[in-house]
Amino acid sequence: MSKQLRELQARKTALVKEARALTDQATAEGRDLTDEEAKAFEGYKTRIESLNAAIEREHTLIAEEAQLGIESALPSITVTENVASDPKGGFKNFGEYAYAVHQAGLPGLPVDVRLSMLRNAAAPGLYGSESAGADGGFLIPPQFAKDIFQLSLDDEAFLPLTDNIEVSGNSLVLPKDETTPWGTDGITVAWQGEGTAAIPSKPKLGTASLRLKKLMALVPITDELLSDTDALTSYTPKKVASRMQWKINESILFGSGSGLPQGALSGKALVTIPKDSGQATNTLTPTNLANMIAALPPGSFKKAVWIVNNSVLPALFTLTLGNYPIYLPLGGGVAAFRGSPYGTLLGRPVFVSQHAAAFSSQGDVLLVDLTYYQTITKVGGMETATSMHLYFDADATAFRTIFRMDGQPKIAAPIIPAKGSASLSPFVQLAAR
Repeated sequence: MSKQLRELQARKTALVKEARALTDQATAEGRDLTDEEAKAFEGYKTRIESLNAAIEREHTLIAEEAQLGIESALPSITVTENVASDPKGGFKNFGEYAYAVHQAGLPGLPVDVRLSMLRNAAAPGLYGSESAGADGGFLIPPQFAKDIFQLSLDDEAFLPLTDNIEVSGNSLVLPKDETTPWGTDGITVAWQGEGTAAIPSKPKLGTASLRLKKLMALVPITDELLSDTDALTSYTPKKVASRMQWKINESILFGSGSGLPQGALSGKALVTIPKDSGQATNTLTPTNLANMIAALPPGSFKKAVWIVNNSVLPALFTLTLGNYPIYLPLGGGVAAFRGSPYGTLLGRPVFVSQHAAAFSSQGDVLLVDLTYYQTITKVGGMETATSMHLYFDADATAFRTIFRMDGQPKIAAPIIPAKGSASLSPFVQLAAR
């Protein structure tokens, strides 16, 4: 078998496998193909038919060469590239990859073979777009996309604190039950006397519908920066990751729900703790913090974290109960929670963040249990691609990163306690003082 025929058959096998994965997923989920999946399947079908024609031509040539005695009877050694199995696509780092993309867009220069051999390189299109490999748009190797995703989930990220589910589709509907053990609705239990009839009850279930929202970074990189691969490797992934992390954190806390997630603190479940009676302005007291802890539902304290503005720190250092400080900025134990560099406050980790309001303003101190916040994210994390044409006239190359997620609180309103009148919530903020 000739090398050309083996390569054609290998490409066909890969395409058939990818097309089969589309239909298998739809079958497993008991549905028909979505419009997007159907379009992708037709693309695979067209490319498979093209390969079938090429394979048939190659068979014809092999037969003719055999008749002419051209094909050698000696054994041959075939060498194949293993770039397709490398998560970095054969590149040492992101800078080297970006430089290869840049060079591929210059007139008269050949395209780096590693770009053409990327297993995720898109099929050619009819116009210059980010989805067309032959037009200059190559998907970033998966390892570099993963690196950006991991950088965005470092110590200050809130997403890992949420109840997250990865989804392969575009949406997810979850049942939810907001009844309490001491409530009178939903499933109830009662002591029964001998011979008395049981009191029936039934679940009180609702649903939470989440649909993936798209967060995108489009970064044009000048050719000057592209020529310096070391600078690009250290600059672009970290910058994209930090901006992604900020937007994700902000949406988890304060998202409006319109085109972005519904924030934990922007809904009606938020509880605001008033200042102490007669409390002086621009102050923070242990009672403020104790009242915030008292507003948490049972079981939430061990999972809750403090989120404070950096301007709150000076006040934290002065807080004591008797002779003992309640803020411990150093040490191990709980202070090492996810590498929290700011220690603990009354035993729970402290996140210092500009998402919190300035000192003495409402929301400068937050106490949240984000396991009460439901998120969904797209399987695979971030998607990345590049285009040499979008900013062609500006002598720059565009790198695009997309992250899809959605989120909303699991409860729609504060929890009514079994005894007492003060509402409970996993989302608590301190009022202005």
